[in-house]
Amino acid sequence: MVNPEFQTHVLPNGLRIIHAWMPREVTHCALVVNAGTRDEGEGEAGLAHFIEHVLFKGTQKRKAFHILNRMESVGGEINAYTTKEDTWITSSQRSKDTERAMELLADIAFQSVFPKAEMDKERDVILDEIAGVQDQPGDVIFESFEAGLYQGHPLAAPILGAAESVKRLSRKQVQDFVSRHYRPDNMVLGVVGAVTWEAVLKWAERHFGAFSSGPKSAAVGRVAPKPAGVFAQTLPKGIHQVHHITGCVAPGGNSKDKLAMTVLANLLGGPAMNCRLNLNIREKHGMAYHIEANHVVYQDTGVFNVYFGTDARFHKRVEHLVRKELDVIRTKSLGTRQLHDAKQQLLGQIALGHEHGATVLSGLAKTYLMYDRVETLDSLVQAIEALQASDLLEVANAWLAPESLSSLTFSTPS
Repeated sequence: MVNPEFQTHVLPNGLRIIHAWMPREVTHCALVVNAGTRDEGEGEAGLAHFIEHVLFKGTQKRKAFHILNRMESVGGEINAYTTKEDTWITSSQRSKDTERAMELLADIAFQSVFPKAEMDKERDVILDEIAGVQDQPGDVIFESFEAGLYQGHPLAAPILGAAESVKRLSRKQVQDFVSRHYRPDNMVLGVVGAVTWEAVLKWAERHFGAFSSGPKSAAVGRVAPKPAGVFAQTLPKGIHQVHHITGCVAPGGNSKDKLAMTVLANLLGGPAMNCRLNLNIREKHGMAYHIEANHVVYQDTGVFNVYFGTDARFHKRVEHLVRKELDVIRTKSLGTRQLHDAKQQLLGQIALGHEHGATVLSGLAKTYLMYDRVETLDSLVQAIEALQASDLLEVANAWLAPESLSSLTFSTPS
């Protein structure tokens, strides 16, 4: 696999810029803010996500309609999303419209005025979003599981917040959070596509260079979560199918065990139909239509989980089969061919993802934001290729021991 050539630069105000050339008609831009759900304080639940919504409701020189029309009038797209650790403002457009997009990203991030009437309307939209999510147990269970793993820590909070907290969020809270976190030195600007590095630098200096970071707030900082203890919880829901997660705290982005855990999760329950859990539980036993394993990576921690949905009569049997597969991963080393296939499958999935400029941008900007360095595709491939069967066995035993596993079940009515 060939890594797109990339360049980085830091403006005097601290804004980090990363660019990769890809010969595509479409160029992708992202302004990534190092602030998400875990950066919310007491009484601020849902604030980071709320801000993501109201950023589009007016700036010092644009009304909400003009913000959307600025890119849509040339066939481009602008969007935003919030995670537990960062907020992304993104655009996709023809390469010739890249400066237009960069100017708009700067305007939204640094000159939003947060009109109260627009905030109140958007609050109702988010309350509907929160209510709608409750109708999707297959989505809710992931955040509920993390709430148990990280109890007492900001990572336990759902990204959307709770209805009661969102109702109370004020314009001052929005302005204070933006003042603390929406600073050039707390952001990365990424551009991937058929625009030159020289042009990106010129446009970045023109549209972002005048904004100041100012003195850093002493309140800005993150505390690593402490283990909350193992739990096994069943919550009755008005649903027709049992939803279940088994999992544990796992290696984070700063852990040497990160890649080995990612390989294990992909081997067990990745997107391929030949993953172990799918072959055993769906194809062999026919007990679950959907089953997956995931390794969620945060800056200083992570989550390993296995999720499935099944008929209530199969629940305990499927849970037993999942634990049995985890026992195999911990006790039986992969053979030479199995290890080769596991690594090649993951590498192939990564290669397919890197056909898309937006995926390349996401990887480059994320690592540059979190670790102030760039994890290139070539270095990632080399690290995966270097993994040995003994590495996977060691990581499985260190993190996936039976006594470390928690579980959460959304059960059907009796």
